Amino acid sequence: MKAIVYEKYGSVDQLQLREVEKPVPKENEVLIKIAAASVNSWDWDLLRGRPYIVRLGGFSKPKHPILGADVAGIVEAIGSKVSRFKIGDKVYGDLCNSGWGGFAEYTTAHEKWIEPKPDFMNYQDAAAIPQAATMALQALKDKAKVEKGQKVLIIGAGGGVGSFAIQLAKLFGAEVCGVDHTDKLEFMKSLGTDQVIDYSCQGIDAHGKNYDLVIGVVGNQTLGEYRKVLAPKGKYIMVGGNSSLILQSMFLGPFLSLFSSRKSGILAAKPNKGLDFLEDLYQKKEVIPYIEKTYTLEDVPLAISHLKEGKAKGKLIITVDGQLT
Repeated sequence: MKAIVYEKYGSVDQLQLREVEKPVPKENEVLIKIAAASVNSWDWDLLRGRPYIVRLGGFSKPKHPILGADVAGIVEAIGSKVSRFKIGDKVYGDLCNSGWGGFAEYTTAHEKWIEPKPDFMNYQDAAAIPQAATMALQALKDKAKVEKGQKVLIIGAGGGVGSFAIQLAKLFGAEVCGVDHTDKLEFMKSLGTDQVIDYSCQGIDAHGKNYDLVIGVVGNQTLGEYRKVLAPKGKYIMVGGNSSLILQSMFLGPFLSLFSSRKSGILAAKPNKGLDFLEDLYQKKEVIPYIEKTYTLEDVPLAISHLKEGKAKGKLIITVDGQLT
């Protein structure tokens, strides 16, 4: 089978299209013929090996040589103890806890890390949803418990997670301000933001407001700077950021929260949690994935390059087998 493989941490130059052995499912696994996959910031993090926390289990070389966590496809074979699925079932999910492997023609996954794909959802949309949408949902609904009328600031609102976070926050009745690059301002407005901030020339305090919730999808500032724009009893939740911010959010955030009504912490995302809730919203067209561009399998390096440059609006999709319907 064809797959995009990397053997060393580094740039997109490490990614190579190769013929590799087709995987065989273990007793609790299914073999998935992949129709589509999506690119996430974790793919870039794992490729370069930064922040170093992503190297757990493979510090000197990658533990999983094939990237790609979000997949949608069809079950082609099953292990002897699989009970949830049968051959021919259409499935999707985030495989970050099941070995990754989405940038390939086939991958295997433990049956507990995939879900049935609804017939009303096409493969590309199904591949776009699992990681980004569930992270946005868990940050807003589970971690922050956002309420109607609250003011929400989303940093990195024009990307994959951010585009879902805008839609969900508005659906929950919040007033939303999106922060991102100049090229994404109109895109964020089209998703429903009440205000936008251009981080290339404005600070996150540009509107002089204090926010009930700050969601940091990306972040290069200090934890203290984010806490400054929080309202009393406000919360800062880190979804992504640089190494320094990760450490601050993991260790300093809980400590500061003990002595302040302003809380801060980091999202420990649970793969695929909330997909049933999102399926319902998708069917009602209340929350949908916005796909900027689709790529072929061989063009995965181009897709990851586009994402790492911060230019992607919404989601980027890899069409692996366009014949599947």
